[in-house]
Amino acid sequence: MSISARPLFQRSRILTATVAAAALLTTAACGGAESDSSDTSASTKLALAIQSAPSSFEVTRLDGGQAAYVWASLYDTLLYTDEQGRIQPNAAESYTYSEDRETLTFKIRSGMKFSSGAPVNAVAAKASLDAIRETPGPSQSYLASVKAVEAPDDLTLVLKLKAADDSLITYLAGSSSVIADPAAMKQPNAATDPVSSGPYILDKAATVSGSTYTLKKRKDYWNPDLYPFDTIQVRVMPDRAAVVNALRAGELNAGTVDSSQVEALKSAGLGLKQIKASTVATLFLADRAGSKLKPLGDLKVRQAINMAFDRAKLVQTVLRGSGLPTAQLFNPKGTAYDAALDERYPYDVAGAKKLLAEAGYADGFAVTMPSFVTTKPLEPLIAQSLADIGVKVTWESVPIQQQFTALGSAKYPMYFGIYGLDHDPLLVDTYTTPGTPTNPFKSADPELTELLGEADTVADPAGTYKKITRFFVEEAWFAPVMDIGTNWVTAKGVEYLGDGSSAAITVRSFGTSD
Repeated sequence: MSISARPLFQRSRILTATVAAAALLTTAACGGAESDSSDTSASTKLALAIQSAPSSFEVTRLDGGQAAYVWASLYDTLLYTDEQGRIQPNAAESYTYSEDRETLTFKIRSGMKFSSGAPVNAVAAKASLDAIRETPGPSQSYLASVKAVEAPDDLTLVLKLKAADDSLITYLAGSSSVIADPAAMKQPNAATDPVSSGPYILDKAATVSGSTYTLKKRKDYWNPDLYPFDTIQVRVMPDRAAVVNALRAGELNAGTVDSSQVEALKSAGLGLKQIKASTVATLFLADRAGSKLKPLGDLKVRQAINMAFDRAKLVQTVLRGSGLPTAQLFNPKGTAYDAALDERYPYDVAGAKKLLAEAGYADGFAVTMPSFVTTKPLEPLIAQSLADIGVKVTWESVPIQQQFTALGSAKYPMYFGIYGLDHDPLLVDTYTTPGTPTNPFKSADPELTELLGEADTVADPAGTYKKITRFFVEEAWFAPVMDIGTNWVTAKGVEYLGDGSSAAITVRSFGTSD
């Protein structure tokens, strides 16, 4: 992962998880779907709902978050992430690194076709990669380490890198490596009329842009067994109560709901799959040098803040057990996670006050933090926990549309947020890249810099990521509070396949059941 300034819209898959997680805290549900008059319990149809419509199907403008249920069904990517969080071959049947890990070579599958009949090959993949990395947009920063893309023949794709970048492979399993028809990319209707390289095509006759998206399975797709549903219907449904009612009425066959709704929906005959950790709620102690808020420059102060939270109690009272107390930012199912570190900062108000006094802040201090609609439900609890140790919080309202700009501006030395639990390389990249909403004060440390370089260059960086986790916890760069879980409910005939290991948003997460 190269450490360089990146656009504020970077890491959309991680950052946009905030909205969905917040919905779980405030409403009855955050997902589901509406169907037409056909039986949604049939195994040939999957119905889902998303909170907002995809803004575009043009490959340089693909949104993160739930919009991927639509566009990831239309476009193949070079690689994909399976339900155990492992990177797997997809349009590329294999890949190899050079010895210095600065050249990445893919072998493209032969015989693949776009829905237009044109070949899906290395030339098409190069055209898409070049467009994404040369055009400002949500995925451009994911390819920041790529210096050049070559297609020496139809089945060989070569990426020349500026420097080794361990996070790149994970990004190439997502929006940064979608493959579009080069001819269609140049058309004025590219944003609304996609030519498919993936398992489904957009059924334009049954689609109402901004409202309902209907996808039909391609009969000529190269890997049909991975996609058991003949039809997928995705409807934009921001009203969470309506989603729950539709699930109860049998108009939906999959969705996520708040814990308070689970028993009623189980009684109505729906199945349940609980994922304990999907996002993490954390305080960013961003001004680690104390340039704007002097107390944060003292390690003892940051450690005291970590001791202010009764994490286990918050999980039970706020999430009704649908989550996990945590003192670290990483997915409990990932390699960077270290269970022992969750015991590093026990809830200890007296101990926190003692550390503040030792740092010269016996009377505490005041801080202004941004308030977003997505974090409002938890803000009183966060403020009270901090007040108990002497830290007085004043909340300053910031429109959600300005969230990333406000955080990236380094106006707020300390702030609270909810972020997606993605793959370890992506999370490390997100939290360390300077000048971004997740590192606005450009914090750096020689030990961390060495570890980041090691992660990029070693063949198996799992042990290095654990060291990075320990650095974050011991240096108290953050004050994580809890992982927020997800409750998936499904109708008969549909099964949610994930276990929390993968953060990929894709219809591959659903299968059929008896």
